[in-house]
Amino acid sequence: MKAHTACAVAALCTAAVLVPMRADAQDEQALQFQGSLYLYVPSVGGRTILGPRESGVQIGIDPNKVLEHWNPTVMGTLEVHQGRWGGFTDLLYIDLRNTKAASTDLTIGGVPLPAGASAQTTYDLQGQAWTVGGTYRGIPDRDSPVDVLAGVRLLSVRQSLDWQTSGNLGSIPVQGRSGNQSVSLSNWDVVVGVKGRLTMVRERTWFVPYYVDIGTGESTFTWQLMLGFGWSFGWGELIGAWRHLDYRMKSDRSIESLSFSGPTLGAQWRW
Repeated sequence: MKAHTACAVAALCTAAVLVPMRADAQDEQALQFQGSLYLYVPSVGGRTILGPRESGVQIGIDPNKVLEHWNPTVMGTLEVHQGRWGGFTDLLYIDLRNTKAASTDLTIGGVPLPAGASAQTTYDLQGQAWTVGGTYRGIPDRDSPVDVLAGVRLLSVRQSLDWQTSGNLGSIPVQGRSGNQSVSLSNWDVVVGVKGRLTMVRERTWFVPYYVDIGTGESTFTWQLMLGFGWSFGWGELIGAWRHLDYRMKSDRSIESLSFSGPTLGAQWRW
């Protein structure tokens, strides 16, 4: 607050030609906020093993092959900047429920379903990926700024599967031919990356937003990429983009890998 007052007093005491320069300096140090809300339609991939390891009847699934269709979900971000420093938080919420399909893409006790068999499944996936971190504006260009970032990300998910097999089951164990299992995971990872935009036209109406990070911690490796197009209309922006979030877990985890990939469409507001 004292710095702002000093700038105001100095501006009143200088010649009129210097007033815009002082105003720009104040603007650079003022708190600036940006919020966004997106509709996200991801496909889900990966590999999950359900059931206790000692049972010998573990169920292996790839969500991308079990789910019948893509399901929309929501994501949002909030950013704050003062000068070159800033902070942000990003939340992706996933809720895929009651999706049923006749599938052959299961393994039971490490054995794929025989060609003459199928499984009626109900697969649910719920969870969130929450990132929070700090930023530093490495390139403070008005039209094409670049921020470096560091923070942490929490992945918290729960998967469940009900299955009922039918047909020529061959060597599939009897105790694995039907049932229900669930597995949960909560992972914290440290992430680093860059984000920014490239302005495409002189009027600064069209731009290319981008975001990339990599990290590790309770996961073996995680990475995220977002790339798209945006249109600015003064106090806000409309953005369409593709977003991919990928995880590779450690060997003792039931969820071996998990990924979300798909288009987003949303709006950003600045104040």
